[in-house]
Amino acid sequence: VAGMQAGPFAGGAVDPGQAAGSFVGIENYDWLSDDKVFWGSVFFTIFYTAIASVVKFGLGLYLALLLNKNLPFKALLRSIVLIPYIVPTVLSAIAFWWIYDSQFSIISWGLIKLGVIERNINFLGDPWNARWCLIVANIWRGVPFVAITLLAGLQTVSPSLYEAATLDGATNWQRFRFIVLPYVRSILVVLLILQVIWDLRVFAQIYALQTVGGIRADTNTIGVYIYSVSMATGDLGSGGAISVLLVIILLAISAYYIRTMLKEDES
Repeated sequence: VAGMQAGPFAGGAVDPGQAAGSFVGIENYDWLSDDKVFWGSVFFTIFYTAIASVVKFGLGLYLALLLNKNLPFKALLRSIVLIPYIVPTVLSAIAFWWIYDSQFSIISWGLIKLGVIERNINFLGDPWNARWCLIVANIWRGVPFVAITLLAGLQTVSPSLYEAATLDGATNWQRFRFIVLPYVRSILVVLLILQVIWDLRVFAQIYALQTVGGIRADTNTIGVYIYSVSMATGDLGSGGAISVLLVIILLAISAYYIRTMLKEDES
């Protein structure tokens, strides 16, 4: 950690044969204030994390409530729901390559057959199209984890509580608000914090789809931009500065997560 903190303040050479680096103060941090690509990545990271987290929670909670009912083939349905989460990231990225392909997209093909559009949609070639496509890919992969985790919490609710509420004339919304929500509230908080942490540091899926679309500056998250600056251009000082800022944000969120867990243990 100390090395990571000190790295951005010194200009060092990667090759041992090169001259030693020199102290540059806060120059690497000062450079970030005028870097439009960096602030664009900050904006997209916040936008990406907020939209993806909210939608994943909504769909995950709905699936959990649905799978908690006495459905036929319930075990099979739960296994199917988990498939997007257990598929390796690289394979899911390849699948979305074809789904979003500008020439062979199954979405464009279906919409053309239905007469909704006349030509293929350039999903990954347009900045806002690409942003929404990346968010959808993240949601598809993240919903199963939320659903199964919340389902585990719902399993702890005694069926007698539902029966008593039904006899008292409670509506579905009232049963959810006064019975289900208090039981899963702590799980919801923990899941939300974990999803925010994971979405802030997402890399593989976004980088893979960027390679196809060719739009990087408009779809960079902070994690992808760190790689672009540090590894692609060799500017380790600036990349280290961005990494330190990301670590500080993640440490703050992690501290809140740990405090929340301790409070739950005490209660």
